[in-house]
Amino acid sequence: MKALVYYGDHNIALEERPKPTIIKPTDVIVKVLKTTICGTDLGIYKGKNPEIESGRILGHEGVGIIEEVGDSVSQFKKGDKALISCITSCGSCEYCKKQMYAHCKDGGWILGYMIDGVQAEYVRIPHADNSLHRIPENMDDEIAVLLSDILPTGHEIGVQYGNVKPGDEIAIVGAGPVGMSVLLTAQFYSPSKIIMIDLDDNRLKLAKELGATHTINSGTTNVEEAVKKIVGDDGVDVVIEAVGIPTTWNICQNIIKPGAHIANVGVHGKKVDFEIQKLWIKNLTITTGLVNTNTTPMLLKTVSANNMDLKKMITHHFPLSELEHAYQVFLNGAEEKAMKIIINNE
Repeated sequence: MKALVYYGDHNIALEERPKPTIIKPTDVIVKVLKTTICGTDLGIYKGKNPEIESGRILGHEGVGIIEEVGDSVSQFKKGDKALISCITSCGSCEYCKKQMYAHCKDGGWILGYMIDGVQAEYVRIPHADNSLHRIPENMDDEIAVLLSDILPTGHEIGVQYGNVKPGDEIAIVGAGPVGMSVLLTAQFYSPSKIIMIDLDDNRLKLAKELGATHTINSGTTNVEEAVKKIVGDDGVDVVIEAVGIPTTWNICQNIIKPGAHIANVGVHGKKVDFEIQKLWIKNLTITTGLVNTNTTPMLLKTVSANNMDLKKMITHHFPLSELEHAYQVFLNGAEEKAMKIIINNE
């Protein structure tokens, strides 16, 4: 089968690999129909995760048809179409019983990281009963792909951890796919103002179309002063960091009011400075996390009711044979005006 294989910093190749087989009775083999490239995949490509073994097949998001089923799988059968969750869950360990599936002792984020992932024609999914989801019949497969990772990530780690409430004035730093997912799902909770902050005017324009009340280009504008003009001198009630670099973290620290929440969603590869000498007095709540996907079933129902305009987030399509080129397009997202890329195996 064809698969996108990682060999180290800036070294990936689309090549032939053996088709995966059932290893444990809780496994299934899925024929991948559609997948995508995540910002986390780009981080791996750029050497952000040196712990990943050379030869690993990348990818953790997708939709496919179940081709082979392990003897202990009870919820799915051959021929079923399923959403592949970015998080693998055994369903029975201490953390799974708390719905902290990201920390599953025999799972968590392992696809495209600790085991071979979905940027291939076929993938093995461990603990299939707890790690796959049925897709509503009226849901487009491309939209379903967005529920593998980015939508639950934005909702759980950004909006829920940030404790967004009706009437809140919130800011989102980073208008990439996850930041846009925060923007969309924050609207479930009726904040009064949603400020999107980014360097890319094209993405800020899309943010306005998706529901942002205000946008700020942090490359051309003093963000702190701009936020004060929108919400007053105190700052915002909630700020969500959706990039993962020191610059965006610093923006978050500078625009929050007393009693505010900072919800960090971005994947950081470098240390940041926490201005504790200024912030200790503010009664802040700061949260971090990896998506648990415990809200994925709810999001599937919500999206299938056509209450969210997700199609605008999909900007490019490529066949699997052009996946290496697709990485370059996503890597140069500003120039290519790329948001979310769909890779078709069909």
